[in-house]
Amino acid sequence: MSFRDTLWALLVVVLWAFNFIVIKTGLDEFPPLLFSCLRFVAAAVPAVLLVGRGGIPWRVILGVGLTLGAGMFSFLTLGMAHGVPPGLASLLMQFQALITPILALAVLGDQPSSWQKAGIGVAVAGIVLIGWELSASASVLGMLLVLGGAASWAMANIQIKQAGNIDAFRLIIWMSLVPPVPLALLSLFFETGQAEALRGLTFTGVAAVLYTGLASTVLAFGIWSRLIRKHSPTVVAPFSLLVPVFGMAFAALLLGEDFGPYRLTAAALVFFGVFLAVLGPRLSPLLQKTRPARPLTTKP
Repeated sequence: MSFRDTLWALLVVVLWAFNFIVIKTGLDEFPPLLFSCLRFVAAAVPAVLLVGRGGIPWRVILGVGLTLGAGMFSFLTLGMAHGVPPGLASLLMQFQALITPILALAVLGDQPSSWQKAGIGVAVAGIVLIGWELSASASVLGMLLVLGGAASWAMANIQIKQAGNIDAFRLIIWMSLVPPVPLALLSLFFETGQAEALRGLTFTGVAAVLYTGLASTVLAFGIWSRLIRKHSPTVVAPFSLLVPVFGMAFAALLLGEDFGPYRLTAAALVFFGVFLAVLGPRLSPLLQKTRPARPLTTKP
């Protein structure tokens, strides 16, 4: 993975980490399913009028729209609405980095390298440590819902890889047409307060919808999908493990969430795990060069 693509992946990490703060703000303005619906309306309109489909098959648009759109984001917002704080939500969503390589091995036959296995193992240990320290403050149902979002994200990663040579930016825009309909119907039957939220629309609510729709969905997932298509999902997925680290930092700075030794230790584990998974394969040749050569021996 090139240095340039690494920087793109880090930009996605920052956009997604801040997105959890924005979601918490948006949930104060809208019911969760309605908020998710509006997010994709903002992502799709008027972009679909300006950006052509580019020959992307409708089956790909529908499949990714249901898993990445309706599945992932509805589970995430519902989980946060059930009491999962932004820091823990950003953490639980990154279990997709563990699920993705498993699905990639089962579906695509992608074998993770030893470096990637070690890095994912270290990073997952950090995630488990954070989850153990934070879990007492969140409901079990909320945590299970967010984990459902992580599984949906992993499925979408595999679908995007299977789609082959397609324009990721166009895919994200056009797949955003799919979620509004099922999310609107689910909101209609299972939520209340939609009319009041829309009548009392505030600047904060509009800003939350635009950020989640344009920055976090179109821009961030457009970049992410391009990276998934260009590289193996096993290589790209570990970057998402950095999201809870940045997410906790944003939560501490903007929401006053407290840091403790467990979270700092876990964050260090996540950073080191991503370092191993992403940069480990590049270090192997360097380690081979720096290793002292064995002295030649001659038989007596």
